[in-house]
Amino acid sequence: MTTQAAPRENGRQEAAQLYDELEERLLARDQEGGSRVYYELLRRGRPLPEIMAKAVRIHAPYTHVPYHQRIDDGFPNFVNNDHCLLSSRAAINLQKMLPERLAGLPLAQTIWYIPSGLDIWNQKILKAPGHYATRGYKMPNTTPPAPVVYWPDQEPLRESGRLNERLNNWLTLVERGQVIDAYRTFLGLMEDTEHRKEVLAQLVFAGMIDIQDRMLYNRSYTTGHKAYRARSVVEIGNAVGWDNAHDVIYAGALDMAVGPRWHSVYEMACNVVTIFIEGKEVHAVPQGGTTERERALLPNTGTLTEGETKELVDALIRQYEPAYIEKISALLLAGKSPRRIVDAIQLAGAQVVLETEGANNFSMPQHTYEYCNTLGWFYDNFEHPQRLKLLYVAGSMVNQAAWNQRHSGWSKSNPINPPSGAGRMHGSQIIERLEAALTALDPPASVAWTKAYLDSGEDRALLVQRLALMASCFGNDPHNQEIPQCLLEDYAKNRCRDRDGLLLACAHISAAHRKYGDTFEASRRFGEAMGLPELH
Repeated sequence: MTTQAAPRENGRQEAAQLYDELEERLLARDQEGGSRVYYELLRRGRPLPEIMAKAVRIHAPYTHVPYHQRIDDGFPNFVNNDHCLLSSRAAINLQKMLPERLAGLPLAQTIWYIPSGLDIWNQKILKAPGHYATRGYKMPNTTPPAPVVYWPDQEPLRESGRLNERLNNWLTLVERGQVIDAYRTFLGLMEDTEHRKEVLAQLVFAGMIDIQDRMLYNRSYTTGHKAYRARSVVEIGNAVGWDNAHDVIYAGALDMAVGPRWHSVYEMACNVVTIFIEGKEVHAVPQGGTTERERALLPNTGTLTEGETKELVDALIRQYEPAYIEKISALLLAGKSPRRIVDAIQLAGAQVVLETEGANNFSMPQHTYEYCNTLGWFYDNFEHPQRLKLLYVAGSMVNQAAWNQRHSGWSKSNPINPPSGAGRMHGSQIIERLEAALTALDPPASVAWTKAYLDSGEDRALLVQRLALMASCFGNDPHNQEIPQCLLEDYAKNRCRDRDGLLLACAHISAAHRKYGDTFEASRRFGEAMGLPELH
């Protein structure tokens, strides 16, 4: 049975009533009620992009915060970033990896999550229920308080002048934290449809350079979330159509200027280019833009040898800074492709994920990997002039994450061997055991059965599909979909010979990452409602 039927002639009016009901249920923080409306929308043939656009419109005003950090009686506390938008982005990509009859499952997880992801600010101070207040998903019997709008939507501010000047002015407003002015300016820029791609590239770039400068013993950090939020704007906007994407822009672009903003790692990257690429000293005279030599390295086409890949991975996760800086610079000067260097950085990030132990210890590795994935996506979709510097930003994140895990006692490198007797099994038998291990939340077994399937030589597309399905089944935290989706996406694009590590890391984090409540409740309800017995 497919998840969607043919739309009826009077479907638009019926849909309007259902969307009103969806908004009512989601804002009442009613997960079960909102999900029931979602199932009905599917039964009536409403397209997934349309449902996603409506869901974003509903949550957009209530997923902003005044600031991404609080100082409560002298103690800094991090205020989490919005995952409602990020969940929709992951759903777009996961649904492409699933059989058609299951294509509505990833968005079902988004709809299930939204009621628990509203008004994070008040959740953090226990004035509203939800994911960040209680780490639970059952709403209290009393009527919850209405979520708060901290940053109302705005009208565009239209500026004149050359495109580059307007883009730089917007970035300056972001850097200075002038939230409303920056958002209005961005809305004006987006009206220039001829240059939409350049405007979106600058949006993502603003997120990519906003990275905290330390991890060890920190809990107040950005973890690249603004990059993921900006990417979500682009991918969801593409999916729903830019004529229908204003609410998507409101949900994501406004947040770019909300503080705190960390640009010190990106400043390091700029200075590294001066020192290691230009061979010059850093001085106090302000610099800007890109140099001729830096631009000349962007079209490099050289591939990394297996040995060069291993050396870079080792520098990233086993050695202290500046080893990885020197290695990336040497590869670039030797004519190696920046995009292929990203592939190697992704392997290093995946290895940090794979070596992490403890359900509560994935925060830095998983966000680091999402950054590496986003960087590859950025290279594949945009030609931003400053993108070379982002190699060093990604390198810094991976290096910090690796040492954070090691110094915290959360990292262990274990040999990976297939289970005894796996060599005599067919691929379908191995897949069944892999699914059982993932369902049981058994990380070693999940990785071992993934290794067994890889060793079997059978069609890896079936393995990717099952890993995507299991990621879509784990609910109550969008990380369960986001990070596996990133790893699976990169497995399809990464050109490193040893890219199997991406699938091993996917199985590991799917089984090992912390779960909340009944992690299969949303997928089970979806299966029951849509007649999909494999999800019961």
